[in-house]
Amino acid sequence: MRNSNSDTERRKRRRRRRIQIIVVYTAIAIGLAWFFESQATTTVIFVRHAEKATLPEGDPALSPAGERRVAELTRQLVDADVVAGIDAVYSTPFRRTEETVRPVAEALGLTVNSYDPTNTEEIMERIVKEHKGKIILVVGHSNTVPALIGNMGASKKVPEINENEYDNIYIVSIPWFGKTKTIRLRYGEPYIP
Repeated sequence: MRNSNSDTERRKRRRRRRIQIIVVYTAIAIGLAWFFESQATTTVIFVRHAEKATLPEGDPALSPAGERRVAELTRQLVDADVVAGIDAVYSTPFRRTEETVRPVAEALGLTVNSYDPTNTEEIMERIVKEHKGKIILVVGHSNTVPALIGNMGASKKVPEINENEYDNIYIVSIPWFGKTKTIRLRYGEPYIP
């Protein structure tokens, strides 16, 4: 009878140890999953606004060529990430930038966040802080897109964007560990210098 009680006690202790080990391993797995998810790569897609009309001079709308380019940009970016898509959209408060990004935002059910084009450092800090591990679309101007990319710690050698050059897409990947990478792609009607 004593052997039977001691065997029962041993079995209970083994079960408790197994349960404790399972609980500890589960907690470690959940902790690691949370850590790696929070340290995911942030991807920022930069484009310059599409072709603008000549009038009104201060804040022109898009030209017909610009509207065609926006249609192509929307086609390209709506399915940019096969899992979740673009998570946030940013634009300067000018008509041409808002018209460039609005179709993408509407197709994805997102609101367009406005930013001050004169403060490129602040907006990049905000994007990286608020959207860590996400995909963000930022629409700017020929004189602000290279500065925005440079302020992210990406390539400082982004070539100057010509006044009539509208076909660049810059993809900046900011990993949680390692070097920030910049890729330039082209879309729509090609720019011919």
